[in-house]
Amino acid sequence: MKKVYFDSAATTQLRDDVIRCISEVLKTEYGNPSSTHSYGRSAKSLLENARKEIAGYLNVSASEIIFTSGGTEADNLVLNSCVCDLGVTRIISSKIEHHAVLHTVNELQDRFGIRVDYVNLDHCGMVDFDHLETLLQDTSAKTLVCLMHINNEVGNILDIKHTAMLCKKYDTLFHSDTVQSVGHFELDFAEIPLDFAAVAAHKFHGPKGAGFAFIRKNSGLRPLIHGGSQEKGLRAGTEAVYAIAGMAEALKLSYQNLEKERLYITEIKDYFKNRLISEIPGVKFNGNCDNNETSTYTLLNVCLPVSPEKALMLLFQLDLNGIACSKGSACQSGSNKGSHVLSEILSEEDMNKPSIRFSFSSFNTKEEVDYVIDVLKTFIDS
Repeated sequence: MKKVYFDSAATTQLRDDVIRCISEVLKTEYGNPSSTHSYGRSAKSLLENARKEIAGYLNVSASEIIFTSGGTEADNLVLNSCVCDLGVTRIISSKIEHHAVLHTVNELQDRFGIRVDYVNLDHCGMVDFDHLETLLQDTSAKTLVCLMHINNEVGNILDIKHTAMLCKKYDTLFHSDTVQSVGHFELDFAEIPLDFAAVAAHKFHGPKGAGFAFIRKNSGLRPLIHGGSQEKGLRAGTEAVYAIAGMAEALKLSYQNLEKERLYITEIKDYFKNRLISEIPGVKFNGNCDNNETSTYTLLNVCLPVSPEKALMLLFQLDLNGIACSKGSACQSGSNKGSHVLSEILSEEDMNKPSIRFSFSSFNTKEEVDYVIDVLKTFIDS
């Protein structure tokens, strides 16, 4: 049976050089970076070099990179501290954010009674900036805007610089989940005046369990996890030096190969899109994912012309044929609920059809696309 991995928006395959880096650190840099002896100092040096290297790609100070276990922890750190420590009493977000944001916002609303406003979206799920500015004009409460840069299900790209400038205009804090964009797009946080961002290594061919929060200098944020004084006092706990080193290596390789891989992956996506259009009449593309100007080049979210009864078996049949993909975020794959993102932008008729997210990396090939198309056609025609 052929094996095809089209679920890189969920997690990516580690690069060989990243595996080698992690293995070498595991063997040689086993000191605790908080220890003062030579083993600890060596591990600390590696940790700080990784921090400096990562900061360089975003054009920020190394002190503004706080290592976490991933994007979810970074989102939680920012949101909780903004409310508990910075006096935020209102959050502006959207209903198609990742659940790491939505569920945290709901929890903060329940616990602290903060006000939550959701910005309007168009029929494709793009932010209505006129409405966002109207919301920002209400300055009666200290506000945090929380909008993701690239939607993890449909791939829509937020104009992050315009959003940050609007927030700056109205003296409002801005946090963005950049989990799907760092490592795939150039981001200059010296040019984009956002306050906070969340990043996860496993989205750009790094290890799971490693990520970071970008926290603008002198933000006033306080820790979510208490204990030791690691990470400038903002994240207690002994750092996973091997994973952080692997993350830095993965980010370095992603940006070194960015243009070449972006062209290659875009070609894979366009080939898949065109084959779907020609081979499966009635196929639709959710959000803006068929437009490479307003959506990431790394995914397609496809609504297939299949009856609701048959739809229940589609993912199962794809898996039986060795094809890995997703009906939405991997974080909600155990849930029987439909996609909260698609429910905001699709008609009831299309919500009753199966929508599948196919996401790509430089490890994929056009031959894999052909195989997936053949499997889909066989299933739909059967």
